[in-house]
Amino acid sequence: MRKLLFCLSLALAAGSTLSAAQPDTLAPIVRNISGDVIPIAVRSSDSSIQSLLTAAYTLHGAYVLTPAEKADFVFSVENAGDNAVTLEILSGNPAQSLFKKVVQGKNKRAAVLAAADLAVSKTVKGLSGFFSGKIAFVGQKGSSTELYTSDLFFDGMSQLTRDNVQCVRPSFSPDGMTILYTSYYRNGFPDIYRIDLASGKRDVFLSFNGVNTGAVFSRDGSRVAMILSGTGNAELYTITPDCRDMVRLTRNKTIESDPSFSPDGKSLVFASDAPGKPQLFTISTSGGSPRRLHTNISGYCAEPVWNPVDANLIAFTMMQGNSFAIALFNIATSECRVVSDGFADAIEPTWTSDGRHLIYTERTPNHRRLAVLDTKTGHKAYLGSAAWGDASQASFVNP
Repeated sequence: MRKLLFCLSLALAAGSTLSAAQPDTLAPIVRNISGDVIPIAVRSSDSSIQSLLTAAYTLHGAYVLTPAEKADFVFSVENAGDNAVTLEILSGNPAQSLFKKVVQGKNKRAAVLAAADLAVSKTVKGLSGFFSGKIAFVGQKGSSTELYTSDLFFDGMSQLTRDNVQCVRPSFSPDGMTILYTSYYRNGFPDIYRIDLASGKRDVFLSFNGVNTGAVFSRDGSRVAMILSGTGNAELYTITPDCRDMVRLTRNKTIESDPSFSPDGKSLVFASDAPGKPQLFTISTSGGSPRRLHTNISGYCAEPVWNPVDANLIAFTMMQGNSFAIALFNIATSECRVVSDGFADAIEPTWTSDGRHLIYTERTPNHRRLAVLDTKTGHKAYLGSAAWGDASQASFVNP
């Protein structure tokens, strides 16, 4: 078994066990090194909990599931009353308890996923779990393209539209209670719509002449960026969520698309065809001239998304030969690398809340499917079943 790198003197040499009263004072038990994978086992006397834990850690590239006798850690999760479970982290042979805590949730499933997230934060330094998050996406079953939400495991599925018209680019608000998206629903033209998830109410967010699309929230929810072509050219704007204080950021004859806010909300990254084909640019949200990011990796770079944790990292879609791939650009070092596996087109990336994983659309000539990619290890796993239908254009939130 790999030697564990303990961050605290845990008094394990004396055979003591950490008590459940101490969890908030504990640093993570082990520090994960980039590219390193931790062998774990998951355990529960409840088969539904066992199944959910297995599904969760199958998504996460920092871990590999293994028999308990070969694991660095055993994550044990057991029922603890209504909407609660007990998480215990064990290690060694014989097994010793390193951490134990009762975890609450709005229901039993939510409690299990919260416990799985807590186990991540306790065994990988500086990393939080993302299993409790949810996604909005464009789904197609047969000929109907509609908007859906679900958790990462396609459970708790909710169909938000039944319009039988094209809808694109859903985007969550930071609190997960609102979705903005573009649809041709009302008048056959692309307008930005808003759905309140608590009430189910839908209204028009923006409807100007021309194209209204690409709406995304800033990380604090105070601004929305979008692309409008009411002036005759696709330009970048921001506005408040109550549709006040509109600011136009670009004025040119080129086409802008795919805005994404920096973590602090002070800048935007977007794609522009100013060089002839789409490339990446940044601009201050207070105005000024756009600045090109010289990725030097492809003649076609689009769909950028700014990392929510590391302000130096931007993921984007690039053309690679006759196909598309997901790449990462590091602003600080100007380094750029492809992170998707090249099996099929990889497009439409979005970050999960941990700043380590991406959800993207894997596209083949006959199918579109959502995948989760660990940008550290290259581990990939799929969301949902291919039998469900086509799924694409994910937005992720973990309030």
